[in-house]
This record gives sequence, structure tokens and C-alpha cells, in this order.
Amino acid sequence: MRIDAVNMAGSAVQQQPKASDQLVEQRKQQKQEPAAEPAAKADKIQPEEMLSQIKALTEDGLYAVRFENDKDTSELVVKVVDSETDEVIRQIPPEELLGLTKRLNDLRGNLVDTQS
Repeated sequence: MRIDAVNMAGSAVQQQPKASDQLVEQRKQQKQEPAAEPAAKADKIQPEEMLSQIKALTEDGLYAVRFENDKDTSELVVKVVDSETDEVIRQIPPEELLGLTKRLNDLRGNLVDTQS
């Protein structure tokens, strides 16, 4: 018990632990509990489970899943497409993100101006 002051009644006033002390305690507890990591890994979707979900989505023939390589960013693009109308229902990553990635790649190297 840490006593830093005494109040007028003569009883000891206990000071609250500092935030830095609480952080140190939390880190010690995390190091002592390594069993929590496998539980976090179990939350991620396994590739086999993802493939079974894709297969279930395409079994009835209403939807098709396309895996494409974007030519500008060289990123893998997954599209869920309506089989009848050929309309893209969902795309991962979305077009906006692909455009942003392309622009960032174009700007790469412009932040630092080197002279020889």
C-alpha cells in the first residue's frame, strides 16, 4: 500500500495508480497469457471455409465469382457478378480503392526530391 498523504481526520489517503503503472501491469498480464493468441487466429476465416462459402454462393447459378488481376495496380480483384445480367454486385477491393492505390503508386518517389 502506497501512502502519499494523510487527511485531517488522521486516516491515510491512498493514491490512485498512475496510468503508466496500469499500462505496465496490462503488458505483464498479456505476456503471462499466451493462450489468448490462438483464439484470435481462430476468428480469421480459413481459406477452406472461404472457398466453401464461394461455392455455396455460386451453386444455384444466380451468381458467378470472378478472380481478376487489375492491370494498373497488379492487385487481385474478386467480383461477385449476376450471371444473367453480367452486373457486378460486389467487388473486393472496390474501384475507389483501386484508383487510390494507382494514384499513390504514381506519386511514389515524388515526396523526396534527390539531387546528385
